[in-house]
Amino acid sequence: MNRLFDHPFPEPSATTGFAGNRIVRDAEKRNGQSLQTALADESARFHVFCGAKAIVRKDDRPGATLSRNETLVFEPDLNAAILLGSDEAGPRIAVPSRLSAEPAEPYKLYDFRSLLYSSSVSDEEAGAIAQAGSLLHWHATNRHCGKCGSPTAATNGGYRRDCAACGTNVFPRTDPVVIMLAVRDDRCLLGRSPHFPPGWFSTLAGFVEPGETIEDAVRRETFEESGIRIGRVRYHASQPWPFPHSLMIGCHCEALTEKIRHDENELEDCRWFDREEVRQMLAGNHPGELKCPPSKAVASLLIRAWAEA
Repeated sequence: MNRLFDHPFPEPSATTGFAGNRIVRDAEKRNGQSLQTALADESARFHVFCGAKAIVRKDDRPGATLSRNETLVFEPDLNAAILLGSDEAGPRIAVPSRLSAEPAEPYKLYDFRSLLYSSSVSDEEAGAIAQAGSLLHWHATNRHCGKCGSPTAATNGGYRRDCAACGTNVFPRTDPVVIMLAVRDDRCLLGRSPHFPPGWFSTLAGFVEPGETIEDAVRRETFEESGIRIGRVRYHASQPWPFPHSLMIGCHCEALTEKIRHDENELEDCRWFDREEVRQMLAGNHPGELKCPPSKAVASLLIRAWAEA
């Protein structure tokens, strides 16, 4: 076997939340007419959003992929629609709603975190919603040209905004974030942010900065937050993260030092945990009621891969 590909398939990333998207994006075929063609297709189906929440049907046919007739009830702003791509049933389109109140039964509004663990949406739908939510947020924050300040207009199915005044083209962005588990001997480093639920410890994380490799971002962020120096870094998995449009890049890394000096502005606690204690946290039977992030988070994947090795 070629050692370059001596890794499991499907890859660990496929098991994370929001990674189940199976829409065919057809990026190379998008043009100025793609969205209108899709909107005119009777087989088109829609993901409808009220702000940062998706509309989900909660009945004997649960889901977040709505028919055209269902969508029209929610006063969709079709001028702000985005063509996500297509599947075997036809085009898939994301559209914001003009509704300002909770929809009537059997429909409910779900934020992205709630969707991650909802049985009302499939993994494929959750992935499509992450794609849609990130794009809608990008459009909402790029209505004017960053170069000349003039209004911009969406084109290419919603995957580009053009400024008619100066000719600038702007494309959707994804923010890379490193999330890493530092390990030393038989222990791993976990931290606790002030906004975490009670008893919850997780991996460290931070944005990749301009001119920085993933490995250097792991080393810098770990040192800034914990005071721990990092040597080798190994990529493990990634996760689309629509908060608002990030890609979590999960790594394991080698701790070269062990004295913790954590940044109290970032973390309220940071400590080393041995493998048995982490296994108890994952199993939900830690004597101190400490916990790890839930299973569909890439942080959990990193922790579990180390604890069960």
